[in-house]
Amino acid sequence: MTAMLRANAIWKSFGDHVVLKGVDIVVERGEVVAVLGPSGSGKSTLLRCLNFLETPDSGTVMLGDDRIGVVERDGELYERTPQELASQRARMGMVFQRFNLFGHMSALDNVASPLRLVRGLALSEARRRAAVILDRVGLSGHTHKRPAQLSGGQQQRVAIARAVAMEPEALLFDEPTSALDPELVGEVLDVMADLAKDGMTMVVVTHEIGFARHVASRVIFMDDGAIVEQGESRSVLDNPRNPRTQSFLAKVR
Repeated sequence: MTAMLRANAIWKSFGDHVVLKGVDIVVERGEVVAVLGPSGSGKSTLLRCLNFLETPDSGTVMLGDDRIGVVERDGELYERTPQELASQRARMGMVFQRFNLFGHMSALDNVASPLRLVRGLALSEARRRAAVILDRVGLSGHTHKRPAQLSGGQQQRVAIARAVAMEPEALLFDEPTSALDPELVGEVLDVMADLAKDGMTMVVVTHEIGFARHVASRVIFMDDGAIVEQGESRSVLDNPRNPRTQSFLAKVR
């Protein structure tokens, strides 16, 4: 396998609070990595640092051969321009806890909008592609509904469709089911499992242990801003070695 996403020695603080403490992560092409850990362990901040929604205090993030956020010229490092950074972020789709859909737009136009604004597609082509992706996530009959007319699970599937439509090299999920009623969780996880089967590179911050076990190829467990254990999913989940991992899994199983 070839490394798709690589972060090295990522540190991040907010004021005096150190949230990430020299985190290293490598995600291979086509790999699904589940990031587990208690609230406040730094999982979401790590995800946001990977695509520079939060700027790391130090460390490097590479997507393929490109360094995210900065560029080297004549031996000096320079911050990427907002346009360059936006182009890099478009290569890493992001799905949040909250769906962040435009309430005044239909599901179709929520998906088509970034294709027009970022990719520069004509309205007709953007909507055609959006319709194809919405069908892929099981929403072909809901394309003209606005978010308020959709369930939480359907809204999250629109958000996933919006990210997938951009044809990203990797997808980042920040607890995508945590805002959903329990009976709606499965429909979102099923879509994510289908993406994994199709070979999508994914980093998923989640508390869904079943998803981590059956879909993720590898599990990373974080605590207090650091990775304390990682390995093949079933190995970590069935036979955790770190006492902190053992304690966490005993409570959430």
